[in-house]
Amino acid sequence: MRIAIVEDEAVYADKLRDYLARYARDFGQALDVSYFADAITFLNGFKGQFDVILMDISMPVLNGMEAAKRLRAVDSDVVLLFVTSLAQYAIRGYEVDAFDYILKPIHYFAFSQRLHRAIGRVKSKSKNYLILNAREGMQKLDVNTIYYVESRDHDLIFHAESGVYSMGGTMKDVEQRLQPHSFFRCNKGYLVSLRHVDSIQDGCAIVHGERLLVSRTRKNEFMEALTNFVGGAVL
Repeated sequence: MRIAIVEDEAVYADKLRDYLARYARDFGQALDVSYFADAITFLNGFKGQFDVILMDISMPVLNGMEAAKRLRAVDSDVVLLFVTSLAQYAIRGYEVDAFDYILKPIHYFAFSQRLHRAIGRVKSKSKNYLILNAREGMQKLDVNTIYYVESRDHDLIFHAESGVYSMGGTMKDVEQRLQPHSFFRCNKGYLVSLRHVDSIQDGCAIVHGERLLVSRTRKNEFMEALTNFVGGAVL
């Protein structure tokens, strides 16, 4: 479980690290903890790599509430816990879908309870993500929300529930990453999510309303993969 601490006061950062180590011992939960002394450094290095974020609200330059708004622009799922002495601000956490808040001074029992619930939330909504360094900005996509990937010139175009994103790369690389999640090429230029194939019509796969040609050379393998997926052989 990957945890980020975003806290400008060293004394509280140390206490959070101590409590996390104690929690790991008490509950037998492996934790990989990273520390950031300010929100800007945290956001500059954020690539969707954390499961739980412990973030102070009162920080200089960029406060936790504003940092959380920027965070949510690229990651709507990461579990966020505010750490603050200002309960009136923490209550505004609904604006950024904060899971809970921890009041300073921090006491281990209350901390461990909230962390335990946060980790439970992570485990209950476990998903598989693909991190894109897209031209539109870094994107964290649940692979189940990707309809298909298109190869166009030297670009990969990701057609997903949340929008369309482009980045450099090769179809071979993205195919290797997505194949375990029931993606299959219907032709040289399209990698299709089998879960989003609505039907096969006139030699085309209908994917979220789009007609994608199934090439003759790939037709048999594609239809076999689709049949296995629909029949439950591929989950």
